[in-house]
Amino acid sequence: MPDSDPTTNEWDGSDYDATCDFVHNAASDLVDVLDPQPSERVLDLGCGTGHLTEAIRERGATAVGIDNAESMIAEAREQYPECEFVHADARSYEPDGSFDAVFSNAALHWIPDADQDALLDTVADALEPGGRFVAECGGIGNVAAIRAAVADALAERGYDSDNPWYFPSIGEYASRLEAHGFEVRMAELFDRPTTLEGGDGGLREWLDMFGDPVFGPLSEAEQKAVVSDVEDALREDLFRDGSWIADYRRLRFVAVKP
Repeated sequence: MPDSDPTTNEWDGSDYDATCDFVHNAASDLVDVLDPQPSERVLDLGCGTGHLTEAIRERGATAVGIDNAESMIAEAREQYPECEFVHADARSYEPDGSFDAVFSNAALHWIPDADQDALLDTVADALEPGGRFVAECGGIGNVAAIRAAVADALAERGYDSDNPWYFPSIGEYASRLEAHGFEVRMAELFDRPTTLEGGDGGLREWLDMFGDPVFGPLSEAEQKAVVSDVEDALREDLFRDGSWIADYRRLRFVAVKP
């Protein structure tokens, strides 16, 4: 995503790694679904700080990670020098060569609905015939309780709350994949309640990490007040045994380019 996009988060790679291990840990089995082979070349789209790119390389494949956040790419290069990382926008990326597979975790929902077709053009162009696209992202209803509480707290202060993320249904995204020539081999939507790191401060840290597109118009004092209201509204349902549990729902799919 371009840095000028108002829906883009202001990422800090080191802060992200310090507070968001759950993002790659919860989807580690997605690499098993990908099943990368030693002879293969795999593109990790929206690679973040590169943990899953490295997991793919450890299976013997050649792994290339791309991300549009420079701080993420810098952190990935420092941690995993044996992988190739490229600072690039997934909607317009033109690789030097083709790939046997494209992989993506927790990145597609950051690309606006209007730009999803450009993204899928990139994926289709990057893949060899017979290549596969294996991905997981937020699905319809993802963090619905958190988003509703934020919207209520903003509305009380006179602010609108548009959803900055793209959380599609199976039917919506399968149709989109098919329109770009893919055969959808597997698609599932599932609940994955996710324990946030940081104990009592976990929800606050989550909102601070991912909430830039929502909190952009607010002053620092207003943001703190909104977050406090959100915690109060959600504590009974989402705070258990000293930790916040985010109401995640994930869409996972495998699609093949004929």
